[in-house]
Amino acid sequence: MRTARARPFPSRPLHLVVGFPPGGPNDTLARLVAEWLSRRLGQPVAVENQPGGAGNIATAAVVHAAPDGHTLLLVGPANAISASIPEKLDFVFLRDIAPVAGITRGPLVLLVHPSVIARNVADLIAYAKAKPGKVRLASTGTWSSPHVTGELFRMLTGVAVEIVQYGGGGPALKALAAGEAQMMFEPISAAISFVRAGKLRALAVTTATRSAAMRDVPTVAGTVPGFEASAVTGIGVPRGTPGEIVERLNGEINAAFADDAMRAKLLDTGGMVLPGTPAEFGKVLADETEKWGKVVRFASQSR
Repeated sequence: MRTARARPFPSRPLHLVVGFPPGGPNDTLARLVAEWLSRRLGQPVAVENQPGGAGNIATAAVVHAAPDGHTLLLVGPANAISASIPEKLDFVFLRDIAPVAGITRGPLVLLVHPSVIARNVADLIAYAKAKPGKVRLASTGTWSSPHVTGELFRMLTGVAVEIVQYGGGGPALKALAAGEAQMMFEPISAAISFVRAGKLRALAVTTATRSAAMRDVPTVAGTVPGFEASAVTGIGVPRGTPGEIVERLNGEINAAFADDAMRAKLLDTGGMVLPGTPAEFGKVLADETEKWGKVVRFASQSR
């Protein structure tokens, strides 16, 4: 196992690697955390966007970085999902990335086009079953968080919907608003402006409890027992990073949740803060990987 020499930490600027382009929800969270850590650690923290490969390019870059705490990974739902996708990767996420701390657990929202008569989840299930194969579900890309959330919905309800892939959240939302599809799952932060403008209707949120960002919207689980889907984000470092550095980073990130201004900024992204120890965050990631593995296998077998 690689180990780092004992040096003062941090001894130089840090890099926070993000597997998606600037401007999206992962990038937004990364920049909030980078600004916070920069103030707390006394060193600049640069956000480095390395999009592509469903986040695997960025993850590989951090896996192969020096394990000294100066290279961080913005962990997102793509990491838990990618672990079960049959691709040739030169790393194993749960083995090669050490968990540092959670940031947020963000809900997705189930959206429908205004032309859909369903006013709740039960109505939508009945509507889709009455029109097998006729209801189109817009997705933001193969094996994205909205895609596997849609597959989870199919798995637990038995509805036959056609999943249509678009090149990201923006194009998918625009297609749904234009009536090219009838339903979609999307993070609240990206969808809320469409809902407020009346272009789309929110039926339910995907977390186990209601979201503060949409207090009047019920949960999918209220109709579909066992349904839970959320975008878990956090920070990871290369395996072999000294424990004292991991603990230092964990403490600084958890301090953000106790700071009123920083906590408000994180909550504004639509998620709930995710405090805890490195081990607790590791357990969350292991559980997410197991859950999405079952969904990926279901989706692959039902194609």
